[in-house]
Amino acid sequence: MTTQSDRRGYLLVTLCYWAFTLSDGALRMLVLMHLHAQGQTALALALILLPYEVAGVATNLLGGYLNARVGMKATLTLGLALQVVACTMLASDPADMSVLFVAASQVLSGVAKDLAKTSAKSYVKALRTPGDSAGLFRWVAWMTGSKNAMKGAGFFVGGALLSCAGFRATNYGIAGLLALFTCAAAWTLPRVPGRRGVTIGTVLSQDARMWWLSVARMFLFGSRDAWFAVALPLFLIRSGWPQPAVGGALAAWVILYGAIQSGTPRLTGARTASAGTRWALTWTWLLIAPLATGALALPSSARPVLIATLTLAAYGAVFAVTSSLHSWLVVALHDDDRSAERVGFYYAANAAGRVLGTLASGWIFSVACTGVEGLAWCMHASCLSAAAAAACTAALRRRVITTA
Repeated sequence: MTTQSDRRGYLLVTLCYWAFTLSDGALRMLVLMHLHAQGQTALALALILLPYEVAGVATNLLGGYLNARVGMKATLTLGLALQVVACTMLASDPADMSVLFVAASQVLSGVAKDLAKTSAKSYVKALRTPGDSAGLFRWVAWMTGSKNAMKGAGFFVGGALLSCAGFRATNYGIAGLLALFTCAAAWTLPRVPGRRGVTIGTVLSQDARMWWLSVARMFLFGSRDAWFAVALPLFLIRSGWPQPAVGGALAAWVILYGAIQSGTPRLTGARTASAGTRWALTWTWLLIAPLATGALALPSSARPVLIATLTLAAYGAVFAVTSSLHSWLVVALHDDDRSAERVGFYYAANAAGRVLGTLASGWIFSVACTGVEGLAWCMHASCLSAAAAAACTAALRRRVITTA
């Protein structure tokens, strides 16, 4: 049975993760819109954002190791502190900020994000009663869904504050808010001790089920970021939308996505890893339907923004369920104390998918003749990535059934 102390610890971890994620969403909008206003191309923006994603591959592996070795409190607090430094860097005089300087701040922010994420997700398994798979699913779904709702709010906050307060003042404000949460985390978070003998090799040493789940996750997030990371916001800007409206649209998408994630345990009713993989396979295949519809309808439509909004909203709803199932399976497939290493390995694959998706989004959109064509081509690429994710999930399901 989960104790009151465990619930309090879960709430404190979730609040710290919310604060970080709000800043992360705001920072993405600030950098994207500020640099676009300065004349950067879609490919240039993708390359500037790419270090943020590339850093995540190594940082998740390192985060999994540190979480297991020194405990999760230290790494979550460190992630918050590094984000304070990244925001302070971006608050420098714009005249002194080169593209290389902005990219460096994004590397730091990417390291911070993945330290915070691996710590928060590992905390959930550590604080939950062993063997309570259904309760673990609810906790993971709520943390993941509410986190994404906060990231959506961050998109809106970033776009709105950029318009009314300016780039420097907004970054100083975010840095100050995060500094308060860093101090609160260091003071209040429950301590989960680490384990001796953990190495990077331990993080990389995973069974076939974790490999298939992780590769499926890579293609899943590649399918999302192929259209979402660069193509969609630039498509909306080229369609005449002001910055706050673009931030608001992305915020609404992510908030809806987060709300559906939180309700996934009730929607699927999955209680075992076998049932979870069955649902994950079904929902991953369903991702292709809205993507293919949008990609085919968009170029010839008289109202491309409406078509994009409807099809990508449908994609977001299906993606939310799939992603929530994934986030639960990474801690539910095994019932031992190695969840920190598995979470680090799994989210390294997640970051690799974001790298591929971000690069594809910027490159495909930049070579298209129009914004409409660019978004449509990005959706085609997303279809291929979703199909690859489904194939990997099918292989995972076979492994789970064999070992059940």
